[in-house]
Amino acid sequence: MIDFYFWPTPNGWKVSIALEEMELQYNVMPINIGRGAQFDPDFARISPSHRIPAIVDHKPIDGSDPLALAESGAILLYLAEKTGRFLPTDSRRRYETTQWLMWQMSQLGPTLGQHGHFALYAEDKIPYAIGRYRKETLRLFKVLDTQLEDKEHICGEYSIVDMACWPWVLTYKSQKIDLSDFPHVQRWYDLLKTRPGLRRGYDLLKEYRSKRGDESPDAQARAHLFGTAAESDTNTD
Repeated sequence: MIDFYFWPTPNGWKVSIALEEMELQYNVMPINIGRGAQFDPDFARISPSHRIPAIVDHKPIDGSDPLALAESGAILLYLAEKTGRFLPTDSRRRYETTQWLMWQMSQLGPTLGQHGHFALYAEDKIPYAIGRYRKETLRLFKVLDTQLEDKEHICGEYSIVDMACWPWVLTYKSQKIDLSDFPHVQRWYDLLKTRPGLRRGYDLLKEYRSKRGDESPDAQARAHLFGTAAESDTNTD
């Protein structure tokens, strides 16, 4: 059994989708990041950076003691290896899949996160920051569109890369991105919406997720999410 520390955010959805697609049994451990639950000392022992998602696998791959693991990309790789699903076994395709997972982790997610912060959440609107991250966001959507030009899924077959990218592309309305400008991304995005496992993962704790297009946090959530309530400037997903 896996304890799954979760809140409905793009990074959280990566793992909730994977757990559902891989048909793994798990217990949901809600971590309300808008109310500061990520700073609980017990959770910090599982996720040192105070970020969701995180897991504790009580039956880990090596058959040893329970394994605590944070960082969504690492969790996706671990779950794929645990189940033998959604990650190619031959080395060339496996490295290509890992490459695109790292692309999501280092580029797509952080850039959309920064664009969302400066364009939607920041009380002080800084034109340079908004413009800089919007330009990079559109560039990355173009990169993804080109990759999908001759493929049904990002790496050919459905994989943990699609699970990682879809929840961030989901934010396109809030980020005021016209998805019709990226027809291959739009086709891929609509195709994935039809997957029952993905829908179940996305709907986890749906009663707590922000309304799309109106994700602005209240004052208490702003304090916890943007660092003023923590001892240091530690952000969460």
